[in-house]
Amino acid sequence: MNAGSKYEAVIGLEVHAQLLTESKNFCGCANRFGAPPNTQTCPVCLGLPGVLPVLNRKAVEYIVKTGLAFHSKIAPESRFARKNYFYPDLPKGYQISQYESPVCEGGRVEIVVDGEVRNVLLHRIHLEEDAGKNIHEGSADVSRVDLNRAGVPLMEIVSEPELRTPEEAVAYLKKVRNTLRYLNVCDGNMEEGSFRCDANVSIRPAGSDALGTKAEIKNVNSFRFVKQAIACEVERQIAVVEEGGRVVQETRLFDSARGVTVSMRSKEEAHDYRYFPEPDLVPLVLDRAQVEAWARELPELPDAKRERFAREYGLSEYDAAFLSEERAAADYFEETVRLSGQPKAAANWIMGDLTRFLNEAGGEIAASPVTPERLAGMLDLVENGTISGKIAKAVFEEMFKSGKDAAGVVKEKGLVQVSDAGEIERVVEQVLADNPNELAAYRGGKEKLFGFFVGQVMKKSGGKANPAKVNEILKAKLQPPG
Repeated sequence: MNAGSKYEAVIGLEVHAQLLTESKNFCGCANRFGAPPNTQTCPVCLGLPGVLPVLNRKAVEYIVKTGLAFHSKIAPESRFARKNYFYPDLPKGYQISQYESPVCEGGRVEIVVDGEVRNVLLHRIHLEEDAGKNIHEGSADVSRVDLNRAGVPLMEIVSEPELRTPEEAVAYLKKVRNTLRYLNVCDGNMEEGSFRCDANVSIRPAGSDALGTKAEIKNVNSFRFVKQAIACEVERQIAVVEEGGRVVQETRLFDSARGVTVSMRSKEEAHDYRYFPEPDLVPLVLDRAQVEAWARELPELPDAKRERFAREYGLSEYDAAFLSEERAAADYFEETVRLSGQPKAAANWIMGDLTRFLNEAGGEIAASPVTPERLAGMLDLVENGTISGKIAKAVFEEMFKSGKDAAGVVKEKGLVQVSDAGEIERVVEQVLADNPNELAAYRGGKEKLFGFFVGQVMKKSGGKANPAKVNEILKAKLQPPG
């Protein structure tokens, strides 16, 4: 028996999402990525004496909306706590977080893996502040600290340990990130650190309900690395147990270059942080009417949009899911449909050529040089017969490279489709005259050669001949004279 089949993985994820507020969580400093080091700080976020924190109202709105989107229970009263630990990027010596009384409790996230739908339960969602950032530059014997990030509003979304495979973990993370982007509360940028993940991983005998000793993998910053890190850690723990060892509760890091997790430190328990109520902040009391008002402001979320796309536009389940996954893609699709009235054609072009070109260029659909207006214009040219589907491929590529509209590209390149019957007939007659052997074979019963003649006509016309007209005229001309 394969050792892996004797065990199952138990995975819980902690997502840390920076909120898109203008200012930090407890002071008025700007919340903006990329500023020069230590230029967005003040006595509050630097932990200097004699100042008091003031809670950011927008951060509260964003976490409540997130909880509502994930079907969490919104606590009418929650409290902040001090999480005490020493690290160079934490100038106060403690982090303002929530412990016993979070803003949101419970909830669920619907994921689809291998065509199967399941709900992953949430444990809690709480509000806290981010730490600064330690900067280690190559082989330098000193490290630097940038405190611009200290105090940035951070939302921690904690799942129950219900995930069983790396694939489920990635599906869960993608769904959480896409939902936060729909809500416009987090940009989900993993490279910049605004969406980070800690994975708690353990194993147990297959069929057992007991929880094994977990290892926490810290700050994995891409979906690909999350999948690899969890798979590597599961394999490591199985190997430890199979060799008669014992898994140790610890914090580990993923070394992507070597494809292994490495020990960082022993894993702390909650009591190690000496949580106690934050004395400088009053309890957060939420007005029911305000929560209901925020609920009414929620946008249409991915699952509802997917169902509507299938119902309203006649899309397949796969196409509807693809186009609704990211809000930017969904908005692009709907704007193209509004302008062109061609949902299936729009879906095909967005999922095909546009996605391919964006992937090759490393671009985002919201910044695509082919805007919904330009794509709709090209679809209209195909629909009215100005250009063929084949020519449209070349037109689209030029549109993407140049940023020009379809009509301009067609005019500049002389790509207008030829639909004049007389002109096409002359090309057909020339092709038949140039290929007497194939003509005789066709008339002798080899009707599969029809495609050959179509190809020759299209080639001779530079791809401009109307395919429907070509088929019609060829069928007539290929008949034996009589």
